[in-house]
Amino acid sequence: MDWPLINICLLTLVIHLIGALAYAARIAGVRTHKIALSFALFNVLVLVSRTSNSFLGPFLAKRIENGIVNGTGERLLLDLRIVLFSATIATVLGALMVPTVQRWFAAAIGEFHKHRSVGKLLFSAFTPRGRNVVLKSVSLPKGANAKSLSKPTVLSWRVIAMNVVAQALLTVGVIASLYAGYLYPEFRVTASQLSAVVNGFATILLFVLIDPQLSVMTDDVVEGRVSEADYRRTIVWLSMSRVGGTLLAQALLLPSAWLIVWVAARV
Repeated sequence: MDWPLINICLLTLVIHLIGALAYAARIAGVRTHKIALSFALFNVLVLVSRTSNSFLGPFLAKRIENGIVNGTGERLLLDLRIVLFSATIATVLGALMVPTVQRWFAAAIGEFHKHRSVGKLLFSAFTPRGRNVVLKSVSLPKGANAKSLSKPTVLSWRVIAMNVVAQALLTVGVIASLYAGYLYPEFRVTASQLSAVVNGFATILLFVLIDPQLSVMTDDVVEGRVSEADYRRTIVWLSMSRVGGTLLAQALLLPSAWLIVWVAARV
């Protein structure tokens, strides 16, 4: 492990941690009945994620280029697997932090609804009262939620399985395209632009088949047709499927990279 790789892993951790915490924003929106405001506040974290993502791509690309130029490419595959493992760690941490962060979001929603200012909201977090709320909100997942996992979920198992596949493809897409550039250096620029080959299918799964189902279920909870207990249990399964997706990404890394090589040679 060197410092560039550590920085890449930290950026990956931030990106996937924030992605996993999107479920906390949904729960807070359901509990406060202010779903739109909950997602608006979550977008503040999304800005951090996108900023991290803007640095991650160039850092990864530089590592691939150094591997080609310096002849040290034999360790690149291990490096990329370490990066993928950092995504798994981040997703597990995100799942464990959902109970705490959804309480933070609920408190932030109330504070923003009162002052109508993101600046005042951020400032209030550093006041004695704000720090007290932050500390008192810390909570680990309850064992009762784990015991209830055997009960049927509101979402079908097919949707949860599709989420595993979608998260795996999204996790591996950019990394596989950059590694394909190492495998096929003559067309590495073309390969780096072909992450859409992997990510395109995942995007369709997420925005056409998975997100609408979760959104409908969220509305059903607000309207009382689905209980909060069922909703939380489904969120637990979705969080676990997200972790499973990052693990599946390890298996998909090489096949995805060679698929991109095949496409790069023929476009």
